[in-house]
Amino acid sequence: MQAMVVRKYGEDSTFEAAEVATPSAGAGQVLVRIAASSVNTVDLKIKQAGEDLPISPDLPAILGMDFAGTVEAVGDGVDGFSPGDEVYGCAGGLADLPGTLAESIAADCRLIARKPGNLSMAEAAALPLVGITAYEGLTQAGVGEGQTVLVHGGSGGVGHVAVQLAKHLGAKTFATGGGEKQLTLIERLGATGINYKTEAVEDYVAEHTGGRGFDVVFDSVGGENLTKSFEAAALNGQIATTVSMCELDLTPAHFKGLSLHVVFMLIPMLHDVGRETHGEILRTLAELAESGALTPMLDEPQFSLSEANEAHARLAGGQGMGKVVIVNP
Repeated sequence: MQAMVVRKYGEDSTFEAAEVATPSAGAGQVLVRIAASSVNTVDLKIKQAGEDLPISPDLPAILGMDFAGTVEAVGDGVDGFSPGDEVYGCAGGLADLPGTLAESIAADCRLIARKPGNLSMAEAAALPLVGITAYEGLTQAGVGEGQTVLVHGGSGGVGHVAVQLAKHLGAKTFATGGGEKQLTLIERLGATGINYKTEAVEDYVAEHTGGRGFDVVFDSVGGENLTKSFEAAALNGQIATTVSMCELDLTPAHFKGLSLHVVFMLIPMLHDVGRETHGEILRTLAELAESGALTPMLDEPQFSLSEANEAHARLAGGQGMGKVVIVNP
């Protein structure tokens, strides 16, 4: 089969087309013909950092984690999937799991679910990693009816899903964005937009919460931005973040009694612990998508498998809004 592989890691790392062996469905696996995949920030980090990241696969590597496609074969011990089923999931591209920048993948059946019937293959491929991440962060933080939730990076891959899920969970939702296009998307998704470039944290906390602070802050930007999350949170508030590999002074969090939830959704894939949870979340996300409560937003343009380098450059350059998608011919 055709695949896009990297033969070295680093800033000048590129994908090249290669003919590789088509995988077969082992025990507990399904063989999926991939119709579409999507690019995530973690894919960029693996490609650039390589051996410096403990999650990086050995070279030569097929990267890519998300996919949607059609089941071609099922392995021993697989229940609930049959050839011809349309499925989606996040099941490869790290450690010893071959990725999705290829024509086919042998995926652990616990990491996939039936594709939402109302979504295209490209839309479904955009959803797994960011959807699971947003779902885990919001549920760990206990988001519920009547709470105020602030999403940092509300037009990004994870953020735009978190906005929709927070709204679905009954929260009064706000989200930050850095420009007119971003704020327009945030408003269209049902949240109140906040321009983080022109509005100080103190000011938007006063305007939207009367100075009390937000019950939950979902920070998909993370790093140094967590200091803004600490400032924006209410006393005894909850903060969920997807980026915490940094050194920070936690004193502000201490004096406000904040609870910090670190979301690292790759743990089941890396350690084979709780993989069935991802399948369960994907089934929930599919139900929400089919009910109209969740719509993945796709960046334009879309790319073909042979244009994997251009797709990665699109995300790395900060040009995209929503998810960058690769569609197989």
